[in-house]
Amino acid sequence: MHNISLLSRAQSRSISPENPRGEKGRAGMSTDGLAAAAARDLGQGWKVSPYITIGAGETYPLAEIEGPGEIQHIWLTTAPEWWRRLILRIYWDGEESPSVEVPLGDFFCNGWCDPALVNSMPIAVNPLCGFNSYWPMPFRRSARITLENTWNEESSSVYFSIDYALDEVPESAAYLHAQWRRSNPLAYKDVHTILDGVTGWGHYVGTYLAWQSNNTGWWGEGEVKFFIDGDDEFPTICGTGTEDYFGGAWDFEYPRGQYHEFSTPYLGLPQVISAGAGGLYASQQRFGMYRWHLQDPVRFAQDLRVTVQALGWRSGGRYLPLQDDISSTAFWYQNQPHAPYPPLPDPDSLEVI
Repeated sequence: MHNISLLSRAQSRSISPENPRGEKGRAGMSTDGLAAAAARDLGQGWKVSPYITIGAGETYPLAEIEGPGEIQHIWLTTAPEWWRRLILRIYWDGEESPSVEVPLGDFFCNGWCDPALVNSMPIAVNPLCGFNSYWPMPFRRSARITLENTWNEESSSVYFSIDYALDEVPESAAYLHAQWRRSNPLAYKDVHTILDGVTGWGHYVGTYLAWQSNNTGWWGEGEVKFFIDGDDEFPTICGTGTEDYFGGAWDFEYPRGQYHEFSTPYLGLPQVISAGAGGLYASQQRFGMYRWHLQDPVRFAQDLRVTVQALGWRSGGRYLPLQDDISSTAFWYQNQPHAPYPPLPDPDSLEVI
């Protein structure tokens, strides 16, 4: 907060259904929004257009902004069953390929479509289903944010506001990127790739995993590895276990016999969804975990690849390669242009069942 007292010539703006172009002095002017019936006794200026819906298979332009500037805060909410059906995309400076392409819930650390509260620096999720992003998102010429409805029916109500400032952007400022991948199930003796194909100059800033264990027993012995600037078979950075990377230890167990959810500014296990009977090591349990590299960004100058192993235990004190359901969202900043992402799977493969 050491800069909050400094004056600036930046211009504050906000886009929402009540001001879809973020124009100065033109918010709350709607007369025919989706809540017009509720406001019929009060008229213009009384919450006539607080939300949108998105038709089946359609893409809605949440924001189109001319820069330079920086998106500072995004707030959004919609019904949980839509968190994997809606795809969030962000395009910088007129690019054709998005820099952010992630199912809505996963971007906000809620990939399982079952509300989890998150209390971290860049992402906060508050009761009930209030999604907040504080990732700084600078852009030089333009920013475009869209939400695609991949489902075969109209979406539920989507409420949102996008707060930004029009201001000069430092030459050293990089662009936010985020990419989603899923292994369902992970092939035997394979690793889940969190990120690959990145080329350019930048730094890795965060990981969110939505993980379902498909075996009984402990599932988090696998190492997270960062292959930096030409690393081939062996990485430059290799952790000591999955729960270790996310800041926990000894199976996230506390008190004995149960998982302990936690959410902190930089890392957390905010979600544990039990499968019922079976206790700590029951099969089919689901977990949501995040790790933000805000104090320890992973720097790369040319390329980056990130993977995680899925390991449990078998007889004789031996590791057991697991075939779990793992979805990941990687967050990083880099210069442009970026390499295009692999296409997202079809809607049925995105779905949480």
